[in-house]
Amino acid sequence: MSLSYARRRCAVLAVLVLAMALLPFSPVAATPAYAVTAVPGDPLTGSGAVSRSVLTTADLSSGAAAGTVTNDAFALPAAAAAPTHTFEGTLTLNRVATAGGFRTIKDTYNYSAAAALKHLPPVSIDLVQNGSHVIPAARGLQITGSPYWNLIVEGGRAWNEKGDGGRTRVSLPFALVERNANCVHNGLLTFLFDGSKISKVRYQIAHETCEYFQFDMGGQVGATYSRHTVTGGTDLKKAYAAEVAHRIPTKPISALSTDYPNAGIDTSAFGSGITASALSTYGVSYGGVNYVGACQTRQGAYPYCNQMVLPSYSLAKTTFAGIVLMRLTQVYGSSVPSQLIRDWVGEADTSAWTGVTFQDTANMATGNYSSSAFESDESGSGMTAFFNAEAYGPKMTAALAFPHRAAPGTQWVYHSSDTFVLARAMQNYLVSKAGAGSDIYRWIRDQVLVPLHLSPDVLTTVRTDNSATGQPLGGYGLFYTQDDIAKVSRFLNADGGKIGGVQMLDPTMLADAMQQNPANRGITTTANTTGKTYQYQDGLWARQFTSADNPVFTSPVYVPFMSGFGGITVAMLPNGATYYYFSDNDEFGWSAAAAQAYKLPATSGSGGTCTAGRRLGNGGFETGTASPWTADDKGAGIHTSCPAHGPRAAAPVVSVRS
Repeated sequence: MSLSYARRRCAVLAVLVLAMALLPFSPVAATPAYAVTAVPGDPLTGSGAVSRSVLTTADLSSGAAAGTVTNDAFALPAAAAAPTHTFEGTLTLNRVATAGGFRTIKDTYNYSAAAALKHLPPVSIDLVQNGSHVIPAARGLQITGSPYWNLIVEGGRAWNEKGDGGRTRVSLPFALVERNANCVHNGLLTFLFDGSKISKVRYQIAHETCEYFQFDMGGQVGATYSRHTVTGGTDLKKAYAAEVAHRIPTKPISALSTDYPNAGIDTSAFGSGITASALSTYGVSYGGVNYVGACQTRQGAYPYCNQMVLPSYSLAKTTFAGIVLMRLTQVYGSSVPSQLIRDWVGEADTSAWTGVTFQDTANMATGNYSSSAFESDESGSGMTAFFNAEAYGPKMTAALAFPHRAAPGTQWVYHSSDTFVLARAMQNYLVSKAGAGSDIYRWIRDQVLVPLHLSPDVLTTVRTDNSATGQPLGGYGLFYTQDDIAKVSRFLNADGGKIGGVQMLDPTMLADAMQQNPANRGITTTANTTGKTYQYQDGLWARQFTSADNPVFTSPVYVPFMSGFGGITVAMLPNGATYYYFSDNDEFGWSAAAAQAYKLPATSGSGGTCTAGRRLGNGGFETGTASPWTADDKGAGIHTSCPAHGPRAAAPVVSVRS
């Protein structure tokens, strides 16, 4: 059974006491903490004098748990001392199938009727350690074998506290990902270890970006630590150090008004219009800095905000399908958009798909639909069959089942299934050019995503058949961090599809989709429930703003944006600023925020300018300072040289905009 959409119906203790409670594991020689390049922010310099009342050594030594606690208990404390032990090997959580507690918050389709869904999937992860950073060997989406959940594990921290009896404490962020879907439930786990023993592992989930299924999950289980040398461990440590170093510097959203005092920005507009409890995170990427809002959960701030996993939903229609089409055109020529779907998808060799091109399909204008009303098909029974199907065959059959009603390119009708068909067509086209064994997602990963220094979360995708080798879904199924959103939007907007000065995307197609060509605004959508229409082209929406929306728009301005189910928007303004938010209460109000972001002076080139001595935030580092950073008297960083840029009533990918 899979978690497809149809099945969803369905204070300190004595050292002796602690040692007795800990479980043994096999010894192996410890590796040097700094055998490779240190992660920026290391080494930790705290005294270890941490006052702790939650998740103490006693708490982690015995007993069980069935609830959640404050996220602060999982966070790296300000006084954390450098770890005295180094973790390397396999961590396996025991008896997770029956452990812990579960509290339903929202369950539109009665998922929790399945008892097994209320527990973690099998968790067995290889980890290495670089200084105070604990790094999973496998990054991105991991197939667990669970009928309900897959898993993403992020990089965490290791440190010492004086109250832990010489043990080292580890904290790791992770996320449960709904199988055959895109919902993300962010969690945390923690444990103690030394040279011979490991404590129990405490875990909890108190946050999600998921409109229809929300819950708290918490528990404490025994664990096995199989200590061994992890294959490629040195490379993993180096790669993680580079990953952290390449993150765009961050500052709190409030700093926009102080960094640009003459702009008159009201920062309270950012995040406004969205129910606070439904808001995962938000930010403004501008001028080489990612100005970020907090990542709030039901247990306080998420301690790994810059690693909170965020789902794409329909953002993937831009960041995967749209970018792939533009890249194929740049590499193989201007004939790519006019290729016929039926020539590259064998199942589409029917009269309904006669004359339908790659471009038509990317524009949601195949002419094949049941209703032309705004996103009516997307929430209808035909699309339900598409979303329910996990195997490739039934999914493609459902995608091609809409009747032919209009000439290709003439009528906009939003279909996530069309993007799936397009992804398959582009896959087969790529094979004809690059050879058997080519994979369209791995191709764009290596061509664009890796050179952009995106996180490993983006380097995998949900595929058919719950398999790492299935067909990419195309229109949804990706995962991001705040940093990824800032980088992708800068790539499309300020950088014009260039990486290191090299044009990666077809410039004409990108300029059209980004509303830089007044002669080609794309196809006009049907009116939504508020009577508004938008432009749509190659997976990108666009909205026109005028002085009637806000006086700051002294002349009409088109703003291209990405939009995702539940309440996700990435709006890329023509001054080089991007406003984004991720939420899950079906709220799409971002006009006020766009107006404030538009007040910022226009940037030129990659991410604007960088001025030495300008105060930045922690730059994505959880703690500490590192070259080229020095500390000022306010605990912020002074950058001494500019950084390199391097069952249902509604279908789950509907993007209703207001």
